[in-house]
Amino acid sequence: MSKPIVAIVGRPNVGKSTLFNALAGEKISIVKDTPGVTRDRIYADVSWLDKTFTMIDTGGIEPDSSDVILSQMREQAQIAIDTADVIVFITDVRQGLVDADAKVADMLRRSKKPVVLVVNKVDSFEKFMVDVYEFYNLGIGDPVPVSAASRLGIGDMLDEIVRHFPQQKEQEEEEEIPKIAIVGKPNVGKSSLVNKLIGEDRVIVSDIAGTTRDAIDTRVKWQGKEYIFIDTAGLRRKGKVKEDIERYSVIRTVTAVERADVVLIMIDATEGVTEQDAKIAGIAHEKGKGVIIAVNKWDAIEKDDKTIYKHTAKVREVLAYMPYAELIFISAKTGLRLPRLYETIDMVIENQTLRIQTGVLNEILTEAMALQQPPSDKGKRLKIYYMTQVAVKPPTFVVFVNSKELMHFSYVRYLENRIRDAFGFRGTSLKFIIRERGEKE
Repeated sequence: MSKPIVAIVGRPNVGKSTLFNALAGEKISIVKDTPGVTRDRIYADVSWLDKTFTMIDTGGIEPDSSDVILSQMREQAQIAIDTADVIVFITDVRQGLVDADAKVADMLRRSKKPVVLVVNKVDSFEKFMVDVYEFYNLGIGDPVPVSAASRLGIGDMLDEIVRHFPQQKEQEEEEEIPKIAIVGKPNVGKSSLVNKLIGEDRVIVSDIAGTTRDAIDTRVKWQGKEYIFIDTAGLRRKGKVKEDIERYSVIRTVTAVERADVVLIMIDATEGVTEQDAKIAGIAHEKGKGVIIAVNKWDAIEKDDKTIYKHTAKVREVLAYMPYAELIFISAKTGLRLPRLYETIDMVIENQTLRIQTGVLNEILTEAMALQQPPSDKGKRLKIYYMTQVAVKPPTFVVFVNSKELMHFSYVRYLENRIRDAFGFRGTSLKFIIRERGEKE
């Protein structure tokens, strides 16, 4: 089941990144006192009570003039509206209520999405409570006072956020149909691929901002089976700063990947695999999704008997951290190998949901340990008691050992390779959790 998406919106310097870091539990965003300094990582998975969600810091407002701030805030709010299940709107008790806040509140109110209004920098409830009441004037619900820097009021805010999550039942109806997110750089042919798959020009390839997330979910039927394709098109903005474009594309990519079972990463054959491709692929890898790398525009490449090997080697080299990803050469324009694409999607989904019996796993484990002894350190050797699979999507294994310290990542990789030799697991990452005996399961 995909995690709910929570987006943080607000003016520069109201403390979006400080709050983001407080929730993510590590310094992910760069925080300085110059407005518009938020760069770097903009999403993190957050757990509160029994709920987990993906939080996005929309950041990225460069305040050249008040008009620019407002137009960028609107744009940022629009992205949050398009992609998030819940929007956290941050204001600043010390600056008080300003015109830009009211205008963005207006947009958020009209969106009909749940909004949690947060008043930040309330370091003392006694001292600032009267000023907090002023924010009732925005008309988007009760303001929640917090201090991101001192971590005051964060629990109340999280309670308020998770209260708005969609009920599980609604989501489960769609669960059965495989969801495939098509991601990649602008102009790589994502929309053309969706159009070719459905046989009609339904995804408009254009530069219009605010393409909503609903408009880009496309149901396709192939040989009696249904699939939902999530397209992340519409990322290019005219006259936008390059960095902003990248940021928006990352936001859209993260939300699309979060909702998908399989991620189809499109690469332009004429350009080869780029740093931005590697960044996008990294998101899918980190989220443990099924991954297919589709090299598009293959019809535009002059070929000899070595072309496909050279391209394969280059892709594998740049994306060396995901050797499990399936690779396919296609052309969205001519329809080359598109039937094969469906077969690959089916295979990856099957591998993502494959369960291995504990007995069989431990036979492989015993054999692996006999072939290569577990590592030792200062005379103490690693003992592996047993291994069991605890989850799918991605397949997740818990390994019980005598000491976590001794379980070197290279040995985990060795065990992963043995499991892959036995069961394939093509197209999906595998997750390993190392536990010491006696730790709670």
